[in-house]
Amino acid sequence: MTKIVIDPLTRIEGHLKIECVVENGVVKDARATGTLFRGIELVLRGRDPRDAQIITQRICGVCPQSHGIASTLSLDSAFGIADKIPDNGRIIRNLIHGAHVIQDHILHFYHLAALDYVDITDVAKYEGNDSQLNSVKDFIGRGALEPFLPRYEGDYRLTPEVNQQAVAHYVKALEMRRIGHEAVAIFSGKVPHSVGVVPGGVTSVPTADNIMAYIWKIKILQDFINNVYIPDVLAVAGAYMDYAEIGVGCKNLLSYGSYDLDGKSPDYSTRKRLFKQGTVGADLKAGGLDTSKITEQVKHSWYEDATSDRHPSKGDTKPQYGKKDAYSWSKSPRYDGKVYEVGPLARVAVTYAKGDPKMKEMVEGSLKALKAGPSALFSVLGRHLARALSAKFIADSLEGWALQLKPGQPTYVEYELPDEATGMGIVEGARGALGHWIEIKDKKIANYQAVVPTTWNISPLDDKGQHGPVEQALIGTKVKDEKNPFEVVRIVRAFDPCIACAVHCVTPKGRDLGKFRIV
Repeated sequence: MTKIVIDPLTRIEGHLKIECVVENGVVKDARATGTLFRGIELVLRGRDPRDAQIITQRICGVCPQSHGIASTLSLDSAFGIADKIPDNGRIIRNLIHGAHVIQDHILHFYHLAALDYVDITDVAKYEGNDSQLNSVKDFIGRGALEPFLPRYEGDYRLTPEVNQQAVAHYVKALEMRRIGHEAVAIFSGKVPHSVGVVPGGVTSVPTADNIMAYIWKIKILQDFINNVYIPDVLAVAGAYMDYAEIGVGCKNLLSYGSYDLDGKSPDYSTRKRLFKQGTVGADLKAGGLDTSKITEQVKHSWYEDATSDRHPSKGDTKPQYGKKDAYSWSKSPRYDGKVYEVGPLARVAVTYAKGDPKMKEMVEGSLKALKAGPSALFSVLGRHLARALSAKFIADSLEGWALQLKPGQPTYVEYELPDEATGMGIVEGARGALGHWIEIKDKKIANYQAVVPTTWNISPLDDKGQHGPVEQALIGTKVKDEKNPFEVVRIVRAFDPCIACAVHCVTPKGRDLGKFRIV
């Protein structure tokens, strides 16, 4: 019996430690450790509630728009205006968030995950006229291999030609991310940490010029998704079909839904949305969403036990580092006491299970191309495929929404700041179900809790001893070479962990927070 320790696991956002106990080449136990304390909830206490959507965006530089949207929805709810947002304001929020999530999905596949499958050394053999590839070839020739190396070695199956094409797309994807950010900034003012989304609506107004500028950029992203991103995912999948059976996980999926199609209901859990709210299990049968069933458990987290198994609206943040049997700064979110995975796979599966015709066509067409059944969705490849389909589903909706904007009509509604109130904002960030809960007293924030996607996915053992989704996905995995555990990193990166969201630390004195050892 041996232990594999990857600390930190690279090419993700933040610091994540993965430990796997391996016996006879099979992972028998696994632990995912978030290694920094998130104090953002403590920073918010006592502040003006309207500061929340600005400060919470600083939780993460990769997905600030998602936090801004979730926080603003919680404020709309607390201020009693959730069903009063003008249509222009609702649509512009969708346009900002949608363009942001598209570029985030492109970032994940090309710049964080694809290098697990692409052999960069094949670019050194390239002979051709592609300026991007020749630039990378020159880059490698000068010995500057970062960020492509270091890496675990072995199991690179793509042909030299496909490897070379994938590297060219890696470079092209940087341009697509820029275009995505530019589309966000058209209505949000700037990227990251924008000021465009506020309680009551948005600060920008639609004009013929900014509508057409936005659509032009979205069409470029659509073309890349349809003709590059999805074909690349299918090409990788064709060479690595065994990964359609690896990293299965808990098979319980949870989606909060995202992109409001109307603003008629003050209850976000039942509001009409592009991605649907609900749950699915291994049978892909859809269930509803009851946010009262969400709790966070901390028996194996570095927080006081008195804070365990609380609904986020009653949550607390009382750190207790060194607590017996604890091993992570991440809490353990649970739904109805059970382990649930969140992310693109969850929102695609829930939307599919609820019968959306376009989603059914995309999912079934992709599975047919791979000659795979629905069970393949619960896997490493399934998560990558769902992320690409999620990007397409959003991109194909944005142009129509932009054309629904009405120049000259309001984008914002006035409101009164309440003395006391509570609010909840739920949305689908790029990495999955994101919820913000706020309690206001004396016109100040009395309590604030953010339960983020990666907290669900990298959660440690809970009060019942149930492993979190990433840990379950690792257990049972066959590891061919313990010195090059590429199976482990491929599984974890398929979840696109964002530890900056799941755990966060603020230290005004710049002292050392920890030392990391790579084994």
